[in-house]
Amino acid sequence: MYQSIFIVIAFLFFGNTAVFAQSKTTNPIVKDSLKPIDIDPLTPAKAAFFSAILPGLGQAYNKKYWKIPLVYGAIGTSLYFYISSNTKYQDYRDAYKRRLEGYSDDQFNYLDTNRLITAQKFYQRNRDLSALFVVGFYALNIIDANVDAALIQFNVNEKLSVRPNLYPDVVTFKTNVGLTLNYNF
Repeated sequence: MYQSIFIVIAFLFFGNTAVFAQSKTTNPIVKDSLKPIDIDPLTPAKAAFFSAILPGLGQAYNKKYWKIPLVYGAIGTSLYFYISSNTKYQDYRDAYKRRLEGYSDDQFNYLDTNRLITAQKFYQRNRDLSALFVVGFYALNIIDANVDAALIQFNVNEKLSVRPNLYPDVVTFKTNVGLTLNYNF
């Protein structure tokens, strides 16, 4: 289990580093004619890289500070449930092993052997699901930083608009519905 988590984290870390290093020298900063700001094509990769190093750092890079507590809350809660379920799983597992050795002086002496097995399976499943949630929220943190950085550079100008348009047909005088894309200079 720990090996697969390590492989995913290493892939995300080294994969983003390779893209970041290759793109740095080949992509110049492009000036958008509709916006007075410079567009840096590496901004999404930087934000994703920062979030891969430390969760929430990409959100800070994007100046979306309100998302940082959400990131740590999601990852921290999942990690708490992982640790709690793992501890309970180990307790029931140790009690079951002692029962197989012939001892009955454990903290679960009110449970029979079948109940110990059921409790082990329950907490093992919860532990594994919590580990998936930790990895999922970590990946979601990276994706959110990347998408946010890409959308910051998107032009949302008041001069650009898409409005519905109602116009009469010249022959039948029925109302037609259309969609127009207007750009005002």
